Amino acid sequence: MVELGTDSTRKVACIFPGQGSQAVGMGYSLYESSRQAKEVFKEADEALQFHISQLCFEGPEEVLRDTINAQPAILTTSIACLRAASEFGAPLKPVVVAGHSLGEYTALVAADVISFTDAVILVRERGRLMHEAGKAKPGGMAAIIGLDEVTLEEVCRETGSQIANFNCSGQIVISGTRESLARSMDLAKARGARRVIPLQVSGAFHSVLMQPTVEGMTQAISQVDFKHPSVPVIANSTAQPLTSADEVKDELIRQLSNCVQRQPSVEYMLGAGVSTFIEIGPGQVLTGLIRKISNEVQVFNMSDPDSINAINM
Repeated sequence: MVELGTDSTRKVACIFPGQGSQAVGMGYSLYESSRQAKEVFKEADEALQFHISQLCFEGPEEVLRDTINAQPAILTTSIACLRAASEFGAPLKPVVVAGHSLGEYTALVAADVISFTDAVILVRERGRLMHEAGKAKPGGMAAIIGLDEVTLEEVCRETGSQIANFNCSGQIVISGTRESLARSMDLAKARGARRVIPLQVSGAFHSVLMQPTVEGMTQAISQVDFKHPSVPVIANSTAQPLTSADEVKDELIRQLSNCVQRQPSVEYMLGAGVSTFIEIGPGQVLTGLIRKISNEVQVFNMSDPDSINAINM
């Protein structure tokens, strides 16, 4: 049993994963053991008018991996986990929330900014628009390991690629057209990168190639009721807290084609006194990155009944 403590000065951040954390079978144990989690999956099925729950539980994997499906599936599983935690007697009271890329929408639900139904419909549309942008201007992403930021920025300037994610020291993700990405990977290796890893994504996310998504997402966002966050939400694009509905809406548009500031976001939360990070949802990508950024904080993952029950709030 992990003891998080009851000290009122302890500051907890809840963080939510993005695309790439999906896996067939995710959420099924929550669905089977939690009434509230089952309600979340039912609500998602009704909102999307197809069985996203079945896709989460049974796949097939290649369909679940599609951007248009992976985004609402991950959000749904993450919110099911969050609500199951409350049902299981582990209610979370974060002082701040944050999410990686689509995980920012999950964070908005956790911070009472938008309803879950609105969020799952928005990310489904976000996934569709990103997929269409990727088809119109084919591109991709690659993780560059062991190359400093300044050198990689020079590589991107020479090739036309763009830094898409500052994950942690020594791990930066770039986006670009297929041609520019190939040149960038070759140059990065030539200039000392330890590893260059092409990512299995359908487009150059968080780059200017996603600019065609802006009009459609602006229209979709305009139809949703946004409230002021109940706790600050750390923005992907600026690593600064969002505290008003208008700031949130601006951020959701800005993050589409701008870099995700993951390490600066974590550093902001550390500077604000956060001592415990809980990643809520499938996978453990974010907890792994936080451990690389700081070895002085507690980091936990909640993804199923066992991991929820292992944490004593």
